[in-house]
Amino acid sequence: MISQRTKYALKALMILADAASTDQPALTIEEVSKRSGAPKRFLEHILIDLRNIGLIRSRRGRSGGYMFIKQPGDVSIGELLRHLDGPIAPLPCLSRSAYQRCEDCVDEEACRIRKMFGQVYWSYLLLIESLTLADLTGGVDMIDRLSAPMPDVQQI
Repeated sequence: MISQRTKYALKALMILADAASTDQPALTIEEVSKRSGAPKRFLEHILIDLRNIGLIRSRRGRSGGYMFIKQPGDVSIGELLRHLDGPIAPLPCLSRSAYQRCEDCVDEEACRIRKMFGQVYWSYLLLIESLTLADLTGGVDMIDRLSAPMPDVQQI
């Protein structure tokens, strides 16, 4: 599950990505806060983090504000989640970026819990790594995709 902080970060990035395609690419923190619903003080920290990882930049002055500086298709949702929330693996022994052996594990190779969650996690990674910010800004409704009826196996 993603954190509220990450939801606000994704909303802010979508707002800034949309603004980047207009003639006024810089938005004030007040405007981003108003459009995203994120409290301004909370958003300040989020925008600093997004600037530090190279997704946005800020400009001072009368026409200043925050600007999205990447192409939405180049921003991996998986990498963004890792930057904002840390490891996304359900178990520490499955993490690609912060592997740790489970404290109570005797034999990782034979661990049925690890195998089951590993299969689920692998499927999740295939999906999450294939998504980019463009998928969020492109108007494709992922919920409609996911909630579409599954084909009847007997008909196939």
